[in-house]
Amino acid sequence: MTDFRIPVVSVVGRGDSGRTTLLEGIISVLAGRGWRIATAKNHAHETDIDVPGKDTWRHERAGAVVTMVSAPNRFGVIRRVDRARTLAELAEEAGDVDLLLTEGFRATSPVRIEVVRAARSNEPTCDADELLALVTDVEDLAEWPVPVFALDAAEDVADLIEERFLGGADARPRDGGA
Repeated sequence: MTDFRIPVVSVVGRGDSGRTTLLEGIISVLAGRGWRIATAKNHAHETDIDVPGKDTWRHERAGAVVTMVSAPNRFGVIRRVDRARTLAELAEEAGDVDLLLTEGFRATSPVRIEVVRAARSNEPTCDADELLALVTDVEDLAEWPVPVFALDAAEDVADLIEERFLGGADARPRDGGA
């Protein structure tokens, strides 16, 4: 990994390949083991990240460059920016966490897990030397020179991430997580 405060692992692949479903599974497993996980989603195009019509959305449309929401169980900040943030900047912004999992960032992430679903494609977008692992239902990819997992093997993928970047099962937080 390069110059990141915390480990950063990106799940990549074509649209509708199952990236979000895999990430949900990995997050659930690792959080259940006590790890503090942050996530980031890469959007290639400008998008609203706030709910249209809600107060914070209206505040930004009125000209606020920073809009904050504070509740007893959540705090959110929406900032108007002039460029997309780098992975290193996102890792810094993530705060007190053990790992940043991202969806996307194929071009800039040094650690990638690619999802290839047969219904969408039969080949990865990345070369084998660019991948930590491949998650697929394409039988012809079973012998790829990286660890290969089934689409429903989020726990096995989480094991790989935990072993490679978090110190393994022996390093798990003792308090069971936040």
